[in-house]
Amino acid sequence: MGANEITNSPTKRRQGNPPGGRNLLTKLIGTKQDWRIYRPVAPRLRPRRSWIGTTLVVSSTLIGWFAFTGAAGAGNVSFGLFVGAAAIQLMAWSFVLAVRNKWLEPLFGGLDSMYRVHRWCGSLAVAAMFLHTRIEPEIKNGVRGASRDLRDMAEDLAGLAETSLYALIGISLLRIIPYRFWRLTHKLLGIPFLFASAHFFTATKPYANGSPWGVWFGLFMVAGTVAYFWRVVVNDMIRRGARYRVASQRRVGNNTELRLEPMSRRRINHQVGQFAILRVQKRGLSEPHPFTIASHPDDDQLLFIIRDLGDWTDKVGAADLEGATVEIEGPFGRFEPFGEPDQPHLWIAGGVGITPFLGALPTDSRPSKVVPSVFYAVKSSDDAPGLDRLQRADEAGHIRLHLSDSSAGQRLTVDAVTNAVGIGGIDGAHVALCGPAGLVRQFQRGTRALGARSIEVEDFDFRQGFGPELSRDIDDLVTRSVTGASRG
Repeated sequence: MGANEITNSPTKRRQGNPPGGRNLLTKLIGTKQDWRIYRPVAPRLRPRRSWIGTTLVVSSTLIGWFAFTGAAGAGNVSFGLFVGAAAIQLMAWSFVLAVRNKWLEPLFGGLDSMYRVHRWCGSLAVAAMFLHTRIEPEIKNGVRGASRDLRDMAEDLAGLAETSLYALIGISLLRIIPYRFWRLTHKLLGIPFLFASAHFFTATKPYANGSPWGVWFGLFMVAGTVAYFWRVVVNDMIRRGARYRVASQRRVGNNTELRLEPMSRRRINHQVGQFAILRVQKRGLSEPHPFTIASHPDDDQLLFIIRDLGDWTDKVGAADLEGATVEIEGPFGRFEPFGEPDQPHLWIAGGVGITPFLGALPTDSRPSKVVPSVFYAVKSSDDAPGLDRLQRADEAGHIRLHLSDSSAGQRLTVDAVTNAVGIGGIDGAHVALCGPAGLVRQFQRGTRALGARSIEVEDFDFRQGFGPELSRDIDDLVTRSVTGASRG
């Protein structure tokens, strides 16, 4: 049995010059899609263990309001002091979540969810700091946190922290900045936090630093500071992941397949749908990047499929990596392609988003208890990672494959899926989604409206923002500048 093709709603091929023919200004302006800000999709109001983490973040921040309710002074002093404290707490939470503690994953629903909360904490901290500085709360008859000289010095540092925080967050949100430059500037966010904490500690407040409220907020300042240094020093400079060797390297269209074998007894024991962070120990490739593990947990080797999406991935595709050492941190994530056995299963993937489903394919010929309907959207079947494995699984009866090939004018839509499986195939189904943000959101809303019982989404983009992706262009510009300077 071959793959079924979805032919619903043929798309028009976009006309115009290829990306390489655009000038730099055009690239800087980007497209509407580059600047689109997606609204978060509201979760179903059904209690889950993954709510615990977010609830803890919100409640631990809001409870600080009671520390300032009795503050007296000009203007809305209670609210002004509260949002200043909230900025400290949210920044501390942001650093704690960035450490990637595995024991926190179940409380947030996986590392991808932890990083979403991490980003929200950082963004809300900036908003809270902005409100605090605009209100400028002046408390009367409060308790001084330190001498006047120390307080004034810390206040000056807080002003510097505010300016630098706005700049660093701006860099984080603009995808124009290449990943490696963003990563370096992101490490500097701890400095504004330390300055802001010093100001908060030394400022006049309704309570003493040694009181229960002082200890409460002090714990956040200490936790944020420790987490920041642990993330920047221990994780990035000292801790090493499991060491693997590249056993084979293969190009499939615009994708690089890397098969890795362990170099010692220490190895990654992963579950279906998890991902890991790779550090290729080769000049110019050692910065960490996350990738889904595309091999089955029973396989002796790990398979990663890396698509050419930027300067680093381009270099991976062009490099000869066979025999190279790769340090792997993980596994992370709680993406579950499988629901209850009695549910219909829909796996919907776009491009390299097929990787978590490849790892879920059976490795033997025994009949499968669950036979998912797999909907796979690709730009071209010649550039579709894992298509051969999917076709073999389809022929063996492990899955029902539906291929949507854009180059043939085919488009994957909710209506197309409904036509393929019928309304009954979505009602009560377990839907697993992985791929471009637009595709994921389209099917989150569409399948939920048609009665899907559970929807699983993987999204481990550690850096989310808006604007065009110019990492290739800036990398070429830097390379030419360095080459020109060396020749000169």
